[in-house]
Amino acid sequence: MEQSETYHFQVMRRAIAAIDAAGDTPLPLSALAADMNMSPAHFQRLFSTWVGVSPKRYQQYLTLGHAKALLRERFTTLETAHSVGLSGSGRLHDLFVKWEAMSPGDYARDGSDLTINWGRFDSYFGPAIVMGTQRGICGLAFTAETSEEAAITDLKSRWPKARFVEDSAALADWAIAALGMTGQTQLHMIGAPFQLKVWEALLTIPSGHVTTYSEIAEAIGNPKAARAVGTAVGRNPVSWLIPCHRALRKSGALGGYHWGLPVKRAMLAWESARLDAAEK
Repeated sequence: MEQSETYHFQVMRRAIAAIDAAGDTPLPLSALAADMNMSPAHFQRLFSTWVGVSPKRYQQYLTLGHAKALLRERFTTLETAHSVGLSGSGRLHDLFVKWEAMSPGDYARDGSDLTINWGRFDSYFGPAIVMGTQRGICGLAFTAETSEEAAITDLKSRWPKARFVEDSAALADWAIAALGMTGQTQLHMIGAPFQLKVWEALLTIPSGHVTTYSEIAEAIGNPKAARAVGTAVGRNPVSWLIPCHRALRKSGALGGYHWGLPVKRAMLAWESARLDAAEK
């Protein structure tokens, strides 16, 4: 990113974090702008450009009823999702995810002979930890609602025999593309066959839409495995890139989220805002 883009990214990250931290208490435009050291008019223009809607409208997407509204209005049946998925009209940015699963032999070796670089990065949804092999990003955690130490330990546990090296520069291009939602990134995944099926199904859900755990179970040919699907969704090692935040319970409840429900709410709100702005 250029210097001005980096600055604006940081302002938007802080603004979204402040809005989410306020919960169901609306924050006036004047207060938000003052916190960002901007005039209300300048902040409103910048926020609307980056998020797609005004700060007031964005806060409406964070209400508890938003998930239920998504199920009513933007429920995706995965049997037909491929026609409107990441490659279709529902795509809102230039992020291109190419993913590669480890071979069964690599999986059995638990990452031995692999060097995994990791680093700290900023995102719209707070600080993030990114890990990657030479083939792509293999771990992505958000630490706004959990400790950095716990997140790093969690991601490392997926590859117990790998060698880990802190090296943000080695991951910068992929991480910035992924978290800034521009350019191209690719993933290097590790998981059991059932988990990989679930994660692949998640990739077909268009941005701004949601589905349910039971719908995913149907789509992968295990209609009685909704509970197991929920577990696999929770084990997704690259949150946001494989969009586990788009899976809800049938009731409209958010369900769990590995990195905290406020982060999940913020992701759903951000995507809804961008989609609504694109459709106008």
